[in-house]
Amino acid sequence: MKKGSSYLKKRSILEHLTGKRRCSSIFSFFLFLFSFLASAQQPQVSAEIDSTSIKIGEQIKYSISVETDSINLVVFPEGETFSPMEVVESMTADTSRVQNRFRLLKEYSLTQFDSGTYTIPQQNVIINDRQYLTDSMLVEVSTVVVDTTKQKMFPIKPSVEVPSGFSIPAWFWWVLGLMLVLAVLFFFLRKKRKAEKEKELPPYEQAMLELNKLDESHLLEQREVKEYYSQLTFSVRKYLDRKVYDRALESTTSELIAYLEMQCDSGNLKLDRKTINDLQLILQRADLAKFANSRPDVITAKADRSNVKHIVDDVKTSIPAPTEEELMRDEMYRQKKLKQRRRKRIIIGVVIGAFALVIATTALIATKGFTYVKDTYLGHPTKELLEGEWIRSEYGYPPVAITTPQVLKRGEIELPEEARQMLVGSETFMYGSLISNFYTVVNTMQFNKQVEFNLETAVDGIYAYLEKQGAKNIIMKREQFTTINGAEGIRAFGTLEIENPVTGELTQNEYEILNFAENGGYQQITIIYNEDDVYAEEIAQRITDSVELKNLNN
Repeated sequence: MKKGSSYLKKRSILEHLTGKRRCSSIFSFFLFLFSFLASAQQPQVSAEIDSTSIKIGEQIKYSISVETDSINLVVFPEGETFSPMEVVESMTADTSRVQNRFRLLKEYSLTQFDSGTYTIPQQNVIINDRQYLTDSMLVEVSTVVVDTTKQKMFPIKPSVEVPSGFSIPAWFWWVLGLMLVLAVLFFFLRKKRKAEKEKELPPYEQAMLELNKLDESHLLEQREVKEYYSQLTFSVRKYLDRKVYDRALESTTSELIAYLEMQCDSGNLKLDRKTINDLQLILQRADLAKFANSRPDVITAKADRSNVKHIVDDVKTSIPAPTEEELMRDEMYRQKKLKQRRRKRIIIGVVIGAFALVIATTALIATKGFTYVKDTYLGHPTKELLEGEWIRSEYGYPPVAITTPQVLKRGEIELPEEARQMLVGSETFMYGSLISNFYTVVNTMQFNKQVEFNLETAVDGIYAYLEKQGAKNIIMKREQFTTINGAEGIRAFGTLEIENPVTGELTQNEYEILNFAENGGYQQITIIYNEDDVYAEEIAQRITDSVELKNLNN
């Protein structure tokens, strides 16, 4: 019995432990499954490039791949995040489906124009406000090796005029401007003619004229009752507006009648009550005809026309003669109105003139360009030089013949004492200064016969000479130069900066220096001008093309 109970007890303990192990195994399994599913739901971000080595200017494809749920918001990097690589093109993201998720592929074209090893930095991809970083990558950019011994040389191709796109021809703007001027003239002439033609008569004569025109209109015969009453009441209202109540035209029938009754009660207007009642009936009948489509018969309409004349006559006789003071006030009022009209005409004329000026200026800018219009009408110093009368003269000895926009004036340059001992004589002629828009100098030097002058050495000293004059950041090139009469020399040219002594700013300039060693002497022509001045550049070209050295041996 003890053995059996001991057995049962051991068995129950074993089953209890086995059950625990099973529960632990099931828990471990679900934990693994949950972690697997959780990792499977996380977005996956990766990046790659199609090549790690390119030549200067070639492009690589940089791709960012994102696998995520369709409900997630994905923001790819843009802008300067790929620096030092330059983004040539950013393609639209491509979307595809992978099982129950979406795969987004974003591609970029990158390049670099300097050789070296570059690192594409980590890129930040934002998914639902969470940041994911890609790996950084190395790219080798190598130079393009050119074998000049095998490269064929070709002559410079002539310039070809490229047809420009559609542009409005110049004549269109001139025609448009002329049409606007003609339209303005026609408007003023028509307005003046109309004002002279429709110049109003005195109030009573004007009212009688309008009633006579109404009789001649045949509106009643044509059954145009509405128009007939409109003109009839307008004539009487206009008379009252000019003589009695200055708001008679815009007031209602009841307002006008009430005002007339008030004026009669106050003694300012001596009208019979019957006249006011007749006017009220006519105005009410006209309101019904105009707004209620009422159609009074012809006899009534003609009777109303006769009554309107009697009303105008009664009003005329009921208005007391104006006093001298009232006449003076009226004259002052008339003069004030006249001045207002004149002022209004002047303002309209100024506005139209300004509008025409704007149109003409716009047309000029569209056809000639803003710079041309500004320089032509506001003035430009070098443009005036270019378009002025040019002068050809000889300067110094040995003489240099040159054509310039202004006469060069004699000046002086500082020379070291050892240089002076080598010279028989030297002369300097100049126009402008280093800080002006255009600067020209002609130097001539005559050496002793025992002096051996080297032109190359003289040109080498130009750099130091320019620095001594205050030039900075000098870039110099040189080439052979031949004048129009065959004299050969060296042309030094390039760019330099001159500091303005007033503002302290550096001005970018271009320069040309022609150097010759003719007739036992040294001749130098210096031209310095602002880099962005197209007129100065043309002046410099004309001057250098005109240089001529006289051969004293012939």
